[in-house]
Amino acid sequence: MEKEKIKQRLQQLKESMKERNIAVYIIPMNDFHGSEYIGDYFKLIRYFSGFTGSAGTLVVTEEETCLWTDGRYFVQADAQLAKTGIMLQKMGEKNVPTVAEYVNTYMEKSSQAEGKTIGFDGRMVSASFVNKLGNYSLCCEEDLAGQIWDGDEEEKRPDFPGNPLWILEEKYSGKDAKSKLSLIREDMSKKGADCLVLTTLDDIAWLTNLRGNDIAYNPVFLSYLMITGTGAVLYSKGADETICSYLQNCGIMKKSYDDFYKDLTCLAEGETVWVDEESASYRVLTGIPKGCKKITCKNPVMLRKAVKNETEIRNIKNAHRKDAVAVTKFIYWLKTRVCTGMETATEMTAAEKLEEFRKEQDGYIGPSFAPIAAYGAHGAIVHYSADEESDVKLESSNFFLLDTGGHYPEGTTDITRTIAMGELTGEQKKHYTAVLLGNLRLMDARFKKGLMGANLDYLAREPLYRLGLDFNHGTGHGVGYLLNVHEGPDAFRMRQEKEGIFEEGMVTSDEPGFYLEGSYGIRLENLILCVKDRETEYGQFLRFEPLTLVPFEPEAIDETMLTERDRELLSAYHRSVYEELADELDADERRWLKEITGVV
Repeated sequence: MEKEKIKQRLQQLKESMKERNIAVYIIPMNDFHGSEYIGDYFKLIRYFSGFTGSAGTLVVTEEETCLWTDGRYFVQADAQLAKTGIMLQKMGEKNVPTVAEYVNTYMEKSSQAEGKTIGFDGRMVSASFVNKLGNYSLCCEEDLAGQIWDGDEEEKRPDFPGNPLWILEEKYSGKDAKSKLSLIREDMSKKGADCLVLTTLDDIAWLTNLRGNDIAYNPVFLSYLMITGTGAVLYSKGADETICSYLQNCGIMKKSYDDFYKDLTCLAEGETVWVDEESASYRVLTGIPKGCKKITCKNPVMLRKAVKNETEIRNIKNAHRKDAVAVTKFIYWLKTRVCTGMETATEMTAAEKLEEFRKEQDGYIGPSFAPIAAYGAHGAIVHYSADEESDVKLESSNFFLLDTGGHYPEGTTDITRTIAMGELTGEQKKHYTAVLLGNLRLMDARFKKGLMGANLDYLAREPLYRLGLDFNHGTGHGVGYLLNVHEGPDAFRMRQEKEGIFEEGMVTSDEPGFYLEGSYGIRLENLILCVKDRETEYGQFLRFEPLTLVPFEPEAIDETMLTERDRELLSAYHRSVYEELADELDADERRWLKEITGVV
């Protein structure tokens, strides 16, 4: 029945396109702010395709409909698009065009596209994407897809979000909003910018020291921020008198979210406006008066935000200690109760059990993303999400992959552990050990300042490469401070794309993996802090310090694959885990942790 509804909705959209002479209509997985995760109001791709992943683009033409997504979701998308008539385009695979290439080719070669336009909601498509399209007429003032959903009596569209805001105290942020604004104005002055237009929600939340709840798991709020040399205006919903008073004291005027585009068009001619072309929507870029000069490079807040200050670093370490206690207690419960058959658990109930342990930790706010609790073959689906239909019982065999994280006032965590639920095969141990070696060796990196993630990514993949194996996702991402669990510019990837140069104070994930479709998945993730190493006549060197302190799985390690150095790294890491956590555990848990970490 749901598949038929999807076909009907697509047909409605095609009829609307025909009425407006639109040949191609593009629906991105996006909101008005370029957010990675989006609120329910913006989940148009789910409504029109049934696909529930967090990354994708839907393209509709008269002849066909296609969905683009990345390697994390290939298996999931194949299943969810079945019998809808929607074709999956596997991003990055051989002979698969990009969305822009597909659209340009269609407009150029299809007789159905002759004399017609390309359609999309200009608030949801980035300016950088539009620049990749050919010189075709655009229809971008209407939200055609949204209008169809708005008119659906059976499946009501969720309300536009506007939840209450709250203030992150300086004892957690380490710097007040006035000081942060001064730093950004220094950056603006160096660029010659009269006005900075911010559209990215995590940047706005960091700069104002405000947090919200407009997007699940991300403590941000829908907003825009315009900063000049002498003032600033925040456009948002959900601000009460306390928040408005706080903003006034920070030198920030509060206005309605809906006033933003009107005010944007009123910028004075001759002003130089700084707006990030990569993240700002097409409508933002085209809304700036033509008489203004534009600076379209990355906004200055991203780098400032990524480099954590001393207070944030101290707090982040506390947050990870709390989180490590919760996860370690969970693994102990799993090993001693579920693996032994004394209790039963499913993917979903196991994730709920971990959440219970996190709730025992002082100040715990909530999860930093939806848990990935994947047993056996489900672990091979990189971003698997268990539901009532897919939820399976954990058995006493194979692997259980658990990728979770939490928000605390002291920061954000993200950890993955893959746990042996019973006796493993030699091949399973070989694969686990290769992933473990990649994690340890990247965490042990020493490198000269100036390198990016692409320069270091090989360290995590090399043990897998030796087996002729690889994984189809990035090796690591930056992590925000009580903000988005994924942030830039720091990252580990195979190819140099948009990574930033590593700086002291950046927090990044280290998460190699291996996935055998239909059998199991393995991923091991620690968050690591970039710190100074030695300085020599060759320059400043940097290294990483582990923030995540949770034991790995000794039962899954093939000792013959470890060099002496690998053994030293694993032993040192496990010793740190025991020393940090022992006093927080009860006697039985402590005895178990001592045994599996090999502490003498």
